[in-house]
Amino acid sequence: MGIGFFRRRLLAAAAALWASFAVSPGHAAPAADFYKGRVVQILVGFTPGGGYDLYARVLARHMGRHIPGRPAVVVQNMPGAGSLKAANYLFNVAPKDGTVFGTFDRGLPMERLLGRTEGEQFDATKFTWIGSVTDEPAVCGFAARSGIRTWQDMKTKPFKVGGAGATADDEIYPNMLRNMFHLPLRVISGYPGRAELVLSIQRGEIDGLCGWSWSSLMSRDKNLLDSKQITVALQLGVENTLGLPGVPLVGDLTADPKQKAALKLIFSRLTIARPFAAPPGVAPERTKLLRDAFDATMQDPEFLAEMKKLALEVRPQPGAKVERLVREVYTYPADVVKLAAEAIKPAR
Repeated sequence: MGIGFFRRRLLAAAAALWASFAVSPGHAAPAADFYKGRVVQILVGFTPGGGYDLYARVLARHMGRHIPGRPAVVVQNMPGAGSLKAANYLFNVAPKDGTVFGTFDRGLPMERLLGRTEGEQFDATKFTWIGSVTDEPAVCGFAARSGIRTWQDMKTKPFKVGGAGATADDEIYPNMLRNMFHLPLRVISGYPGRAELVLSIQRGEIDGLCGWSWSSLMSRDKNLLDSKQITVALQLGVENTLGLPGVPLVGDLTADPKQKAALKLIFSRLTIARPFAAPPGVAPERTKLLRDAFDATMQDPEFLAEMKKLALEVRPQPGAKVERLVREVYTYPADVVKLAAEAIKPAR
């Protein structure tokens, strides 16, 4: 066994080592090989023109630059059953190779926990969560003439708020406040949209809204806040992301650990306000590529400039965080889940 033999062995070992890097799916070259020339599809569970659709289309215009191989990224709308059709398709039918992901109503992942499972054919804990473009803190806002300015006022003065339907945030949240904190409030249901609700406040038909999206308030009705025609009395959400002086966060209103857990379950949908998820079973290396590309897009100056131009909020929530949150609430004990489900029931 001379020098030639050892040289051949050394060269063979080096070649094997290089080959192991070349075929490893976690490395950039094979990833580029996979995505190069392909099309990545983003499914949207709603019709074109709405908020979920708009977020998806801006993401699609920029995310491809951050995926190795620079694939084309296109949007396909799949409306139906409040986005349930798209969620079911993603979970059961869509390819699991990292070429398809989508967005659907932020409340869907928690519906099974709250006892609303009709038509649902997925397990939210098994989706491959890519991330959420923003959280969506909401508030309780009231007309100045209502006399409701603080949480104490909400506890002691009867008031009326409007809502768009039993499954809408602006009815779920006031129902919860009434049931859990025994507030003297009444929900007036059946408004077709936010514009009609705001007009009703201005006319004096209702006193305010509980579930008023902060981004909507800032982009469409900021003049009402600036001119002191409305007052914000309560923050709704899991985290105090707004930092409004003197305005409490709903989770800080109780020291009861079960109530705190129930509130987190109910308001977790605000943390994942604009969620994107791929089917279950996507390979870990592809999941990482999509999550990394999503996170990089959230820092992309061109993406941020377009979002700012469109007055769309960007407070990104990484895929791993969304995954942890969804899995966490599904570990809550039955008594906490029951407490949350009872809290959101409308008045009889």
